[in-house]
Amino acid sequence: MTRYAMVVDLRRCVGCQTCTAACKHTNATPPGVQWRWVLDLEAGEFPDVTRTFVPVGCQHCDEPPCETVCPTTATKKRADGLVTIDYDLCIGCAYCSVACPYNARYKVTRDTPAYGQGKKMANETKRADPARIGVATKCTFCSDRIDYGHAHGLTPGVDPDATPACANACIASALTFGDIDDPDSKPSRLLRENEYFRMHEELGTGPGLFYLWEKKQ
Repeated sequence: MTRYAMVVDLRRCVGCQTCTAACKHTNATPPGVQWRWVLDLEAGEFPDVTRTFVPVGCQHCDEPPCETVCPTTATKKRADGLVTIDYDLCIGCAYCSVACPYNARYKVTRDTPAYGQGKKMANETKRADPARIGVATKCTFCSDRIDYGHAHGLTPGVDPDATPACANACIASALTFGDIDDPDSKPSRLLRENEYFRMHEELGTGPGLFYLWEKKQ
């Protein structure tokens, strides 16, 4: 079996938002739509203050609540763990957006370039997808790149052309993508060697983003 997941090393993330920019450029998402974004969290009181940057987005859950509520089966969990949306089946009801506990879904009703009504940027012209208007959208872990990799003998998480854009772009190597069912993969090794948590595990969703916070003793 294959279970693709993302491992986030909170000790490495510097909050530069390069992953956010890479995702937006790659997917040409409209203004206000961030499939990958970074939370900036502060705790404590001066002078004992800590600051942590937490990349978030669709968690690609083992038990995705968005799939359960979808009335048209547009949202599906693939055998490899990726949760995807079939835009041809989506009716834009937004039930999935309400059901998602991670606030990871968006719906836009018109094609708006980043700079308003002016000329579209090159990446918007090349990557913008009219099928994403009026339907639910979210991070797909760049499923098109993963599928391309499989078709060309590449390994997702190892070969850049088959790896999510955010992980490729991370300047601090805080994002690691790969198959956690493969004990020899880098994500599997990181999970064995470090303490980690997943967001809202108590909900039973089985998130596919793992957050490292310290080395195991």
